Amino acid sequence: MRKIVELRALMSEKGIDALLIEKQENYFYLTGMSGEDSFCVVTHQKVVMIVDFRFTSQAKAQAPDCEVFEYSGDVFATLNTMFHDLGVSRIGYDPESTTCSRFAQAEKKIFNVKFIDASGLLETLRICKSEDEMEIIKKAVGIADSAFSSSLPFIRPGVAELDVAAEIEYRMRKLGASGPSFETIVASGARGALPHGVASEKIIKFGEAVTIDFGAVYNGYCSDMTRTVFVGTPKPQMKRIYEIVLVAQKNALAGCLAKATCREVDAIARGIISQAGFGENFGHGTGHGVGVEIHEAPRLNSRSEIELQEGMVVTVEPGIYLPDVGGVRIEDMVLIGEAGPIILTQTTKEMLVI
Repeated sequence: MRKIVELRALMSEKGIDALLIEKQENYFYLTGMSGEDSFCVVTHQKVVMIVDFRFTSQAKAQAPDCEVFEYSGDVFATLNTMFHDLGVSRIGYDPESTTCSRFAQAEKKIFNVKFIDASGLLETLRICKSEDEMEIIKKAVGIADSAFSSSLPFIRPGVAELDVAAEIEYRMRKLGASGPSFETIVASGARGALPHGVASEKIIKFGEAVTIDFGAVYNGYCSDMTRTVFVGTPKPQMKRIYEIVLVAQKNALAGCLAKATCREVDAIARGIISQAGFGENFGHGTGHGVGVEIHEAPRLNSRSEIELQEGMVVTVEPGIYLPDVGGVRIEDMVLIGEAGPIILTQTTKEMLVI
């Protein structure tokens, strides 16, 4: 109910009578309902989940504090009747999650209402995690840690990147994950220069660096971690960039303090990498928030003036990528605590040679 109360306060500030939510992550966050193709309507008096027959029983079980309304046929006709019956006329919606086509249908079929841009309302609530959310996220992080450690013996010359990804994902599911947070990245050798080099049929060779970026979903919340390991003795150039990235990552983690801005944390990692001569080889942000989505606010990049707050959970993941050579990225999840950063990822960051 805390979330509902806070959301209604934000709705009042915008003069919204009812908020129409169709983004799955947002209505899951608010109600616990995880089924797709559904809608949630929040007014100042009630919360209604609008579902088709596939999800009626699920919604009643997962969202017991909500009214559940089963529709058939045209959902916009249902919404038109519902808004009329509720006596609401100023409807908030999120243009970032509503397609132009769906919005055109809504304007055509829902009468006598005014649609209000309510983008970011739920994301504002989601940015700081509650104690319950923190515990779920810690579990998701622990699953990823354990799956990685137990998969290390599987990473060896002659094994395909796809097989490494499958092994890690299998172990995460065995440990309780509902699935991976995103398509697992396994990038070996020269493919390590691809920041999002998802696992391929490439065979891992002796002497290569292998960057592995993955995460687990547990009870609807994500984790995210990256480690770069070496199959055999690392080449001097790769060893050097590993050491640079590790220093940058550790220093940026230490800078994750309440009231520090996202760009200040980004500048710590970027400054160390640039000073070492690899600034042009670090082209992405230093990190991002994690919760019911794998990428959410805040964003640790050179443009964001958002201040870190107690309860935020972010990644810190600097990297160096050398075209046709390879790359290194090291990533932990960190909770912004009252007394300083609390590093959630427990897997060692010291250079692993396997």
